[in-house]
Amino acid sequence: MADPSTYRPAPGTIPTDPGVYKFRDDSGRVIYVGKAKNLRARLSNYFQDVSQLHPRTRRMVFTAASVEWTVVASEVEALQLEYTWIKRFDPRFNVMYRDDKTYPMLAVSVGEQVPRAFFYRGPRRKGVRYFGPFAHAWAVRETLDLLTRVFPMRTCAKGVYNRHQTLGRPCLLGYIGKCDAPCVGRVSPQQHRETVDSLVSFMNGNTAPVVSQLKAQMAQAAENLEFERAARLRDDLGAIDKIMEQQSVVLPAGTDADLIAVAADELEAAVQVFHVRDGRIRGQRGWVVERVGEFADAPSTEPSPDDPALAGLLENFLVQFYADAAQRQSQEDAEDVSLAQRRGVDQESFAPARQERVIPREILVPVLPTESAVVAELLGSLRGSQVELRVPQRGDKRALMDTVYRNAKDQLRQHKLKRVGDLTARSAALQDIQDALGMETAPLRIECTDISHIQGTDVVASLVVFEDGLPRKADYRRYRIKEAAGDGHSDDVGSIAEVTRRRFKRHVEDKLANPDESVEEASFVEERVVEESAQAARRFAYPPQLFIVDGGAPQVAAAQAVFDELGIVDVTLVGLAKRLEEIWVPGDDEPVILPRNSQALFLLQQIRDEAHRFAISYHRSQRSKRMRASALDAVPGLGDKRRTELVKHFGSLKKLKQATVEDIAQVDGFGPKLAQAVVDHLQKSGS
Repeated sequence: MADPSTYRPAPGTIPTDPGVYKFRDDSGRVIYVGKAKNLRARLSNYFQDVSQLHPRTRRMVFTAASVEWTVVASEVEALQLEYTWIKRFDPRFNVMYRDDKTYPMLAVSVGEQVPRAFFYRGPRRKGVRYFGPFAHAWAVRETLDLLTRVFPMRTCAKGVYNRHQTLGRPCLLGYIGKCDAPCVGRVSPQQHRETVDSLVSFMNGNTAPVVSQLKAQMAQAAENLEFERAARLRDDLGAIDKIMEQQSVVLPAGTDADLIAVAADELEAAVQVFHVRDGRIRGQRGWVVERVGEFADAPSTEPSPDDPALAGLLENFLVQFYADAAQRQSQEDAEDVSLAQRRGVDQESFAPARQERVIPREILVPVLPTESAVVAELLGSLRGSQVELRVPQRGDKRALMDTVYRNAKDQLRQHKLKRVGDLTARSAALQDIQDALGMETAPLRIECTDISHIQGTDVVASLVVFEDGLPRKADYRRYRIKEAAGDGHSDDVGSIAEVTRRRFKRHVEDKLANPDESVEEASFVEERVVEESAQAARRFAYPPQLFIVDGGAPQVAAAQAVFDELGIVDVTLVGLAKRLEEIWVPGDDEPVILPRNSQALFLLQQIRDEAHRFAISYHRSQRSKRMRASALDAVPGLGDKRRTELVKHFGSLKKLKQATVEDIAQVDGFGPKLAQAVVDHLQKSGS
């Protein structure tokens, strides 16, 4: 590992022009590629105090052994060169939006002499035209089944095709009219190719000619009294309509746009794209990538229009995604030209999707990229006409953007759950935690606490439990924190100490108590929560191997003081700081840094996020109760018990305000006089 100071360029030698730079390791391999409007200003950031760098950026500059740059004439050229180098060198520290290998697609092998249509997952191959991706595998198969009613092309594998060619009789699909049976010469390869070209044209969005042709044929068949043929053509039109209905109409006809949304947490970002063509959703794609470098501060909540990290991430995505799409389309067009020349037919009969189909004239994003004008100019040059980048503010496009964002959030959540839910991943995570913290055994039981409040009011805490890497919700606890010194305020450090004391004081008392006797309940308020199923109450004496507090060194020190006070020596204590996902160990001046793609860090983050969610939900319920009850504080003759009964009976303050004197008088403990006082008070306070 090289010290960045050993290869730092001499002061004043880096130009101030726009350009692209490469970091290389000691073997000469390119490990990172970046661009800059001002090379000197950008590269200087990498050679500042390394403690101020993001962990992954810090690892990159220590892995590198040299840096070099190339000056270009404009920012557009810098974008183009950056993309070219990323594709060429595949640097390990760059964010890469590779083709998604999980979404199912409809594929047509146009490169074969007798092409076939089939369901496909995986990397793209030469000589195959792809349509999709589809959200579900069944959607591909249903679409293919409907298409073969109208375009009866081959769908069988090569072995099946050769077998029936040898037998001299078609398969079942040939008998029922869903394949024109080129295997037995029912149609010639050229006639079959015309069917394939029609299907490709239809899937590229040229639906009007197919519909018009079917309607004309149906009318002609009816006029010739060929009613069976007319009925079959009518059913074919119904199949066409069903395929088109599957592509939801979301925007006005003629609208060609891509909508892109990003959801992120501290470690990863999910990018979701909806492709809208002619007002219909024609495709949906998604990626989950690790957040690195300058993109590491992207928000985990609803994106903000001025967020620089998200803007930079979107710029990176737009260039990679659309440059890849344009390059792939150029290759497919070249294959079409070559195939058309070999067959001696006009290339236009293939009706390929041109660049304006893969790069729409309008791209909607949650925030504008860092250099939106430069990115728009580059995309316009790839498309061959102007491309508009903008943020939708209202109307149908804004509503659809919200839907895309919800899909991105769900995609990120599912990705996290999949990793945590995998047995192998959980085992590896627990082993990595054991190794990183120097524990004697793997932490099969982990507890984590988090504090929630608003400016010191309604302070509550959560305690969540994970066993074998999975949440054990029957053991969750939540606490109401006592106000410090009666001043109405409570700091996080003091709250962490209070929760730790209350949880482990209970543990110590349970250990000292006679196991045959019932344990006396503590004087403080502690609520036991069962979220999954009702289970018999049991003692909370089983200690964790690992206890996590949400926070850094101060919170860990406060919890450790409680451990020392109570004599807890058999539990490992750490703190998990949100900012850089650092793990703080009591007494250590430097945190433990886990690799950002490690299973251990994903599990710890999952536990911390669950504690945060549980604390937030309890805080909201407590604040809601307080706000409902405070509106009745000044009612004469209304004590705490009757106030609670009143709120419980009506369920909300809004319903209580709508109640009459007679309604309130039906509550236990209320007479006409007290009910009238409540109504008068609510009317007075509401006026």
